[in-house]
Amino acid sequence: MNQTALVTVRDVTKLFSTGRSEVQALRGVTLDVRRGDFLALVGPSGSGKTTLLNLIGALDSATSGTVTLLGRDLGAMNRRERAELRLHTIGFVFQAYNLIPVLTARENVEFVLELQGVGAERSERALRVLEELGLGELADRRANELSGGQQQRVAVARAVASRPALVLADEPTANLDTANAEVLMGLMRRLHDEHGMTFVFSTHDPRVVAHATRVVTLQDGRVAADEER
Repeated sequence: MNQTALVTVRDVTKLFSTGRSEVQALRGVTLDVRRGDFLALVGPSGSGKTTLLNLIGALDSATSGTVTLLGRDLGAMNRRERAELRLHTIGFVFQAYNLIPVLTARENVEFVLELQGVGAERSERALRVLEELGLGELADRRANELSGGQQQRVAVARAVASRPALVLADEPTANLDTANAEVLMGLMRRLHDEHGMTFVFSTHDPRVVAHATRVVTLQDGRVAADEER
């Protein structure tokens, strides 16, 4: 294993059954995600980028091959072990935000910190990260009262509040206009630069790719290119 690798993917295939047929989403993918990467997975629809992101995030299991995170073989772990690893190691930014609408911005961030076992300081920590993302004045506003761009920033705050080893974002700018997309990517790049956090994005958005320091292109379930920038 590469000593700087946070995630290793080795000869991974992924098959999905659709009725009587099978779809091969990944075909022998090998890839390292290094500590400190700001990496965009790109490719046309159906290229396998979201599937690969889900395997890296322990949300799904490979059909064959191995995926390791922090040296742990995800395929050898049971569902509970994978859930624990996700909770304490990975921050997720979902395209649909997945905020709890009736909770405030601060409470949405606190909720994950509480699940992680953070004690009385979790409210202060939640507020601190919201302020860092320019949302301090909106901390006590309910999620369903926020704009789309504000909700996406709350989702990022929730993902990074515990300073996870890895942040995974699936099409993070898909629902944002150009101005909000630029703000969001600038904020995540600053978190990367200032805190050394590792980010992996699944995207087809050139606005995301423009900020990436490494771009991995998938084509027909295979790595077609791996470019440093």
